[in-house]
Amino acid sequence: MFEFDITQTNVAVERLLERTTDPRHRYLLETYNRHRYLEMAGRYKEIFAPEMTVDHPIYHFDLFGEELVLDGREQVMAVYAEWTATGQCVFYAEDEQLSVGDHMVVSRATLYQQTPGAVLVESGVPADPDTTYLAKTREAMIWPYDDRCRLVGEDVWEYTTDAREFIPLAPEDVLTVERSAELLDPLIKPLPEFTDDLLPAVPA
Repeated sequence: MFEFDITQTNVAVERLLERTTDPRHRYLLETYNRHRYLEMAGRYKEIFAPEMTVDHPIYHFDLFGEELVLDGREQVMAVYAEWTATGQCVFYAEDEQLSVGDHMVVSRATLYQQTPGAVLVESGVPADPDTTYLAKTREAMIWPYDDRCRLVGEDVWEYTTDAREFIPLAPEDVLTVERSAELLDPLIKPLPEFTDDLLPAVPA
């Protein structure tokens, strides 16, 4: 039986929320949680709401031996659009460790990204172009936020290649974006209103 459940991908975020009491940190975790769910549901356009993301986000990726910088909303949205069109927005996570501060959320996890074999072939991976895979990596992520808890960008890198693996999926185990959206919809919660008391404390 297939072992992954997309409704459990953010379980580490939900657990950290349960034990976090600082109001600003809770808000950051709530927007982080919402972002990840929206992305996996193919609802990436909602990530760019003005209360969630700055006007000019910058993403840095260092994965599978390739470095990529996405400079600005147009470039970031293009990647999200491609991932949604190809089912690459489907992620699973294992053993995630999380930390939250006043201006960032940090994560380490084993991640599995659903990826068409044709995409892997284009990247030089020996794969069957007609098969869908889970691309397994050990990744660290730093997501910085501004004073109003809006995402500034993402810094994502594969910090070890020891876990790298491309796992072929049986056709019945490939999750469509439509089905992902159905499963995640009950978990996608609106953000509470941002108020000035959530601004970071000014050093004395």
